[in-house]
Amino acid sequence: MKEPLRLGRILYTNVWPVYHYFDPSSLSFPATTRVELPAVLNRLLLEGELDMSPVSSFAYGTAADQFMLLPNLSVSADGPVKSILCFSKKPFAEAIQGRIALTNTSATSINLLKIIAEKAYGAKPEYVTCEPDLEQMLEHADAALLIGDHAIRADWSNAAYTVTDLGAEWKNWTGKSMTFAVWTVSKQAAARHPDRIGELAAALAASKRRGLEDLTPVARQAQAELGGELAYWLGYFENLNYDLTAERLDGLELYFRYAREMGLLPQEAGIEIWTDNTEIRVNE
Repeated sequence: MKEPLRLGRILYTNVWPVYHYFDPSSLSFPATTRVELPAVLNRLLLEGELDMSPVSSFAYGTAADQFMLLPNLSVSADGPVKSILCFSKKPFAEAIQGRIALTNTSATSINLLKIIAEKAYGAKPEYVTCEPDLEQMLEHADAALLIGDHAIRADWSNAAYTVTDLGAEWKNWTGKSMTFAVWTVSKQAAARHPDRIGELAAALAASKRRGLEDLTPVARQAQAELGGELAYWLGYFENLNYDLTAERLDGLELYFRYAREMGLLPQEAGIEIWTDNTEIRVNE
């Protein structure tokens, strides 16, 4: 039996429009899927335990020479993202001068907050990493960063804290969109299985296209599983961008540049996008 292609999928709802009509069993080759938090997928991909997965943009940037991006797939926002939220006891500009509790579930958003706090506001906060529990995070911190469904649920029930959307902060500061996650394939897997990667990329693109044509089924699923109003979920998914246009890449390159300047990235992060004609060079 052929070895399966090892796929990852982010646990959070923000990727659902891409996956709603994607059925791995319909592929012409065997595939396994790990559904995990972004931080877990980041680690699995970097350790070679996955062949392709959506991961935090920052995770891609840490080893960009080993990976490529599938075309026209991302989780991005051109302004507010609604699920990358900083909760604070004081106004954001004041709170980030103190202690910030960071979620342990992602990398892109953590480093985005550091870039905004230190570069845009000139702050020098103390950072602590915590489980994504808002009340516990704010027991000993001035601000807390939550992402994904944890952020959405906390925002629904919040009545006490100032809420700052990091997508909006980035847009207001730089004028650019922000790409939070990218679909990443290892060069090793692409070199071994170019036909599989092509079929996979086409299947994901088709599922995304169909999902975005009518977001109601996706929104209904989110409402059924997480609660909230249908109108909220429709607005949430409609607000996100799932493309990887020149505009998205421009914002992502700026994010990588700032991360490199701050010493968050160990090296320059070039962006390479897989195509059917990609000549893959693998360092054995």
